[in-house]
Amino acid sequence: MNAEPITCGDYVTATFARDFVAEGFDHDAVERIYSGLFDEWSHALAQSGLFTNRTVAAALNSWQDDPHSLLDALLANADEMTLKRYDLVWEALERAHVGSAEPLAEYA
Repeated sequence: MNAEPITCGDYVTATFARDFVAEGFDHDAVERIYSGLFDEWSHALAQSGLFTNRTVAAALNSWQDDPHSLLDALLANADEMTLKRYDLVWEALERAHVGSAEPLAEYA
């Protein structure tokens, strides 16, 4: 029998996804995740008592490498409209980030 390893996203989905979606749309949460502010999520994993320090550190590293992976895990069980709303906010943040980038050099 081949068992697939559990990923950090699986931990987050199992721990937080139901409550995250049930609490309703949270624009501020998307901004925090996009900005790499994961303290509330890593703290909640650590305080749950369900995960080792190594697992919490692995989750944090995973989110730092790919912040959208945390949002994906939180929305794993969300309906199509909820997913679309969060995707629209993420895309707007990306456009704002790209639009705010300063030019690397000025040309005379």
